[in-house]
Amino acid sequence: MWKKALVRPETSIQDTIAVIDKSTLQIALVVNEKGQLLGTVTDGDIRRAILKYTDLNKPVANIMNTHPRYITDKQSRENAFQLMKTHKLNQIPILNQDHCVVGIEVSQDFFDSPSYNNSVIIMAGGLGQRLKPLTENCPKPLLKIGGKVLLETILENFVEEGLKNFYFSVNYKAEMIMDYFGDGSRWGVSIQYLHENKRLGTAGALSLLPDQPVEPLLVMNGDILTKINTTQLLNFHRKNRGVATICVKEKYRQIPYGIVNFDKNRLLHIEEKPFQRYFINAGIYVFNPEVLKYVPAETFYDIPDLIKALQEDQKEITVFPIREYWIDIGHFDEYERANHEFNEVFT
Repeated sequence: MWKKALVRPETSIQDTIAVIDKSTLQIALVVNEKGQLLGTVTDGDIRRAILKYTDLNKPVANIMNTHPRYITDKQSRENAFQLMKTHKLNQIPILNQDHCVVGIEVSQDFFDSPSYNNSVIIMAGGLGQRLKPLTENCPKPLLKIGGKVLLETILENFVEEGLKNFYFSVNYKAEMIMDYFGDGSRWGVSIQYLHENKRLGTAGALSLLPDQPVEPLLVMNGDILTKINTTQLLNFHRKNRGVATICVKEKYRQIPYGIVNFDKNRLLHIEEKPFQRYFINAGIYVFNPEVLKYVPAETFYDIPDLIKALQEDQKEITVFPIREYWIDIGHFDEYERANHEFNEVFT
């Protein structure tokens, strides 16, 4: 399997992402024509590059770790175990005396797979105003995308990654959502409901949680369709030790005019119809339990209000870029696009 993780330094970052995603090893090994190791690229390297607005068409050599840790084929598996344990590595290449890759050790062969007892809160109480008339008789989370209920796809994506405890915040046509999902036993999970008797915004429903959680909470808007790797998100949150992690998605927009750059009254240059790159809030968060004390009880309160309160209290907030498929089902054009793309992405 390790041979499928090999890429050349001139391979594009985008193509390297495909290699990482297809490989169960979750790493790319950058080698020269002789098979000698030049560097490694992990999911973390990719996400850091995205936050730096790196062009994903550039060679992967631009972002690879040029000094990766490794063991030789003369060393024992115990050496690999100790090295991964000490440096918290998930993979470590094995090299021969010529520095050529001859194998790889992965942490899951030594350690039990991490179990996640985190609860997931899905905000499913919105009115779906922008999708009327589709939502006049059906809440937005129950609309079908690709022939399947949107909220069911969201749930099953989490279930595939081992998450078992769910809360759905409900308001508009709550009984329809509750009748469809019940207690979650159909999916082998637990689903409880946070009833909003009035609109509480994107964060207010957190005040309705019946018990104080012990583990960080995953919070997600109920109209987001994504293939985000929640295991990597939770690992990122734990590693960076912030009280909150916000997921962001990179977007592009072409400005339909020539942008004029000048100094005082002297023209510098004209940039014709440039592309603007920026990050948007992706509607997915991880919050430590302590964050809940900032949420007022049964009061309309949005996530930006919560983030502002945390920042004013000088709490550490980290940003996790989503490189996987992501779409907000907020307007008819996104709804239609998601229906068109569903089979390609989710089947």
